[in-house]
Amino acid sequence: MFKTLQQFFDFCNREDRNKLYLAIGLGVIKAVFAALRITAIAVVVQGLIVDNMTMRQVWLALGIMVVSVLGQFLISLKTTMLQCEAGYHSCAHKRIEIAEHLRYLPMGFFNKNSLGVITNVTTNTMESLADIATRIVMITTQGILTTFVIACFVFAFDWRIGSVLVAGIALYAVFNAVMQYATKPVAPRKHRADEDLVAQVIEYVQGIDEVKNYSMTDDEAKKLEAAIAEKQGADTGLEYAVIPWVTLQNIATKITGVVMCILSLHFYFTGSMQLLYCIMMMIATFMVYESLDSMSAMTTLLRNIRIAVTQTKQILDMPPMDIDGEDTTPQRRDIELKNVRFSYDTKKIIDGVSLTIPEKTTTAFVGPSGGGKTTLCHLMARFWDVQEGEVLLGGKNVKDYSFDSLMKNFSFVFQNVYLFEDTIANNIRFGDPDAPMERVIEAAKKAQCHDFIMSLPKDYETVIGEGGASLSGGEKQRISIARAIMKDAPIIILDEATANVDPENETELTAAIEALTKEKTIIMIAHRLKTVRHADQIFVIDRGRIVQNGTHKELMAEEGIYKTFVEGRQEAASWKITATASQST
Repeated sequence: MFKTLQQFFDFCNREDRNKLYLAIGLGVIKAVFAALRITAIAVVVQGLIVDNMTMRQVWLALGIMVVSVLGQFLISLKTTMLQCEAGYHSCAHKRIEIAEHLRYLPMGFFNKNSLGVITNVTTNTMESLADIATRIVMITTQGILTTFVIACFVFAFDWRIGSVLVAGIALYAVFNAVMQYATKPVAPRKHRADEDLVAQVIEYVQGIDEVKNYSMTDDEAKKLEAAIAEKQGADTGLEYAVIPWVTLQNIATKITGVVMCILSLHFYFTGSMQLLYCIMMMIATFMVYESLDSMSAMTTLLRNIRIAVTQTKQILDMPPMDIDGEDTTPQRRDIELKNVRFSYDTKKIIDGVSLTIPEKTTTAFVGPSGGGKTTLCHLMARFWDVQEGEVLLGGKNVKDYSFDSLMKNFSFVFQNVYLFEDTIANNIRFGDPDAPMERVIEAAKKAQCHDFIMSLPKDYETVIGEGGASLSGGEKQRISIARAIMKDAPIIILDEATANVDPENETELTAAIEALTKEKTIIMIAHRLKTVRHADQIFVIDRGRIVQNGTHKELMAEEGIYKTFVEGRQEAASWKITATASQST
């Protein structure tokens, strides 16, 4: 229990941890105020059974009770505010810390870790910690402190009853420790079930078009139902694991209280305890019940806090790429790869690639799917770090740049564009949130998207759906290009940017790309002949190696993948669909 509490305190940042410590310190004072109730009752009992009750005693008892209740009330307000601030602030800071940390993790991390895991930690886990963790921690620590103060009070009056109370508390602690151990194999299953359920829901919603297209609704629904059933089973299993020990905890506290009452009466009737003390001991018994029972209900959830903290730390403990390079702007923007090798786990993707891309030239990568074209582009922008060799920008290793200063040199236009659920203007100015509207409109005009934006209900202030769901593929691509124009990076990487665009949008998209790429270093991955034939150099990538390179004319003069690729495309372009009709009489 104490180890889990310490883990949570360590999880919070210093400012919020100090707030929790202050709340605990105030909890000690609150426990003293709670114990004052016993004193107030003692004054009343003293007046009733020993002295003739006087108004002085009445007012004294009433005053002590008012101080007790008012003190607890005021301290409760303060401690509640402290624990809420600490909990919500800590989780807000951790969300930001996770987001910042994810920025500098290699892309391989996202291949190994499903979207469900990251989403679960940043949403469910953080929400759980913010909503209940601090309350659990504070109630648990408050229960410990109150029990300790009452135990000291009981010992001060009668060591024999105090010994019984300590023995009962020790028995309670044993059952609690066993309960924590009993949840050890069950709690991880619950968190895995949480992650799997989130992942299944995301997959089902994002893939609903394909699910319906292939009439797989029932099969996919069964996967989702299985995830829900596993979540239900995990939650139920956790409850079954703790119920016996919670019951034993409650029995231990009740038996301890009964024994304290019986012994107090026994000592009174045998003359070894005054009646006043006897009554006080029995009142203290019920106060112990109250503190231990409230604590018992919360300690069952401590294991969840430990796992939630552990899961969050697993993400934060992932080693980021070395981003502490120099904040610098290169004097030139030529790119050079020297004997670069790169693997995903044990799968080799890039195998000894060396190439040079001069500044303000157009370079095309072509080749079979899965050959490593996209990976090469990602290595240039340091989405991953190479395992062997060097990637140089302006003659300087990309690892020697700070990550942010390196990224200022690159703009990407991907085949699959992601737009945020925000206004079109904010999506365009994404890389420069403070850019004036004039620059946004200028970029949109260059990207050939101003006209269709103005036809929308609120033009640039129109909020688009998540992922740009309310726009066509060509419209999303042009907004993505407008965003890249706003960034005005000297190196543009086009990753199949026109692959899925319909013919109606292709002309406008081509014009947008021309506006984006003017006077820039262009690196393109493309399958369409007309997008690569005018490139200054073409690299044919197959199985992680450069198997051919040259201009279009040079590559067409030799046998190889490129010539086969071009001839195949030309043959496909010459196909015609003919129809025959028969007329029956």
